[in-house]
Amino acid sequence: MRSFLGRDILSLKDVERDEYFQIFEVAERLRPFAERRRNGDLLAHKTLLTAFYQPSTRTRLATEAAMHRLGGHVLGFADAKMTRAGDFYQESMKDTAHMLEFYGDVIAMRHHLQGAPHEAAHWASVPVLNCGDGWGEHPTQVLTDLYTIWKDKGTLDGLRVLCVGDMRMRTMHSILYAMAQFDLEAMVVAPPELSLRPEFKAELEERNVAFREIESVDTCIAEADVIYMEPVVQADYTQSRVEPTADHALTPAAYQVTKELLQAKAKRDAIILHSLPRMDELPPAVDSTRHARYWFEAYNGVVVRMALLALVLGAIE
Repeated sequence: MRSFLGRDILSLKDVERDEYFQIFEVAERLRPFAERRRNGDLLAHKTLLTAFYQPSTRTRLATEAAMHRLGGHVLGFADAKMTRAGDFYQESMKDTAHMLEFYGDVIAMRHHLQGAPHEAAHWASVPVLNCGDGWGEHPTQVLTDLYTIWKDKGTLDGLRVLCVGDMRMRTMHSILYAMAQFDLEAMVVAPPELSLRPEFKAELEERNVAFREIESVDTCIAEADVIYMEPVVQADYTQSRVEPTADHALTPAAYQVTKELLQAKAKRDAIILHSLPRMDELPPAVDSTRHARYWFEAYNGVVVRMALLALVLGAIE
């Protein structure tokens, strides 16, 4: 098994099956720090730099909270407009990465341009964590999601995962890549204009990922062990920021998961994950059902990121 020391976490394409469970094992060891709301000293002499060129709530705060829980230090920016990369100078990623590597021991980056964290990793001598790159991938989120499924189901094999929403989303890309390492079947439900792209389907087939495309949630939800959701009403993820509008569309019923639908058709032990934020595809009435796991998912984001930081910085091997 490869060492995580100094390793970039940019994509789940090249993460091997045993490595997922290695991350989960470390997460279990470190979980008490989050449960007891106590900070340790495992990374007391290390510094995390967060470089977020795109808005974030859960990912940035969970990553920073993870570093604090392990006793480390945090600095960074959450608005690229306040940096030289976002003003008149439009500083290049090469120059920015060369600079950032001197200020921290690990860089967590979100960017609206697909591949930007990969470019930063090329120039930086410290590990880079991809916290979402345009329509590309979101590996730290999906590691959190898989850990949440594993904690609930006790396995990542023999399950059907209903993926609902915009299939251009970086989380959808990452979870479908990850399925290549497990005995999981994906049932994909998306509007035709937001469905799996031909080139992505070809890649999934080459990786032997089992998936079916289905027109509506209500025709397949009874088969699902896991319901994995993203909005179909989306902002443009290739932009650094998209302002809200009063006239955004509503989610068609075919892509909604409601309390009534769950009561009528879902398995009793089916669980719902959503990386959030949500629109009307997942009404608040679902929050009180036995199926909701998205709050545990958000909590587990701190635990999994503690494990990743400890591993890439060599505090745990």
